[in-house]
Amino acid sequence: MAEPAVLRETLDGGVALLRLNRPEARNALSPALREELAAHFTALAADESVRAVVLTGGPDVFAAGADIKAMAEASPTDMMLRASERLWAPVKDFPKPLVAAVNGWALGGGCELAMHADVIVAGEGAKFGQPEIKVGIMPGAGGTQRLVRAVGKFKAMKILLTGEPVSAAEAEAMGLATEVVPDDRTLDRAVEIATGIARLPPLAARKIKEAVLAGADQTLEAGLLIERQAFQLLFDTADQKEGMAAFIEKRRPTFTGR
Repeated sequence: MAEPAVLRETLDGGVALLRLNRPEARNALSPALREELAAHFTALAADESVRAVVLTGGPDVFAAGADIKAMAEASPTDMMLRASERLWAPVKDFPKPLVAAVNGWALGGGCELAMHADVIVAGEGAKFGQPEIKVGIMPGAGGTQRLVRAVGKFKAMKILLTGEPVSAAEAEAMGLATEVVPDDRTLDRAVEIATGIARLPPLAARKIKEAVLAGADQTLEAGLLIERQAFQLLFDTADQKEGMAAFIEKRRPTFTGR
């Protein structure tokens, strides 16, 4: 029986770890891997014991893009019928905090996958890029859209039009990575951040993520309305009452996700 293309581990403190597991193919995002990834994200979204997720690859490569061999002879109709957006949707719509731990290459679909995260921890040797132009195509899983929103038009255009990767330090400077750590600390640091988030009220975390993503493409006034409504709604949660009572009473709060 073939080994799974994505491995799931349950860590302490309400954190789940997803690890891409195609080292022989540099974690290329084959249809089978994307099917497994979508299934995991769907299950994790519904699992109330999970409050945050860490997504990683291997020590030398996060994900080196799509599986070119699976696309080389495809027609436009073939690509349309594959409906790859269906497999990306559970990652795009994942409601809980997602932290990516990136070591080595995050190229093409791998860079696009990392950009679905809310926090990106990069190892010093990480490289981010969208090299699709070098094989005659362009990004097709959000690379032209999320990259511009993350780093701005002019940095994004250089990455997209040259196909050349950027270093972890460059990625952090332009806003494509949250922080850079030594390569052997990447996963530990990502887990540390996810564990810290998981200790906090999960409904508040969910609403923060929802407001940030929903408001990003709205006018300021529309975004402020989204924020205000979410802010007000949280006053109907037990965690809000517990958090404020604990603050007043100078004790550690216990958040239940209710």
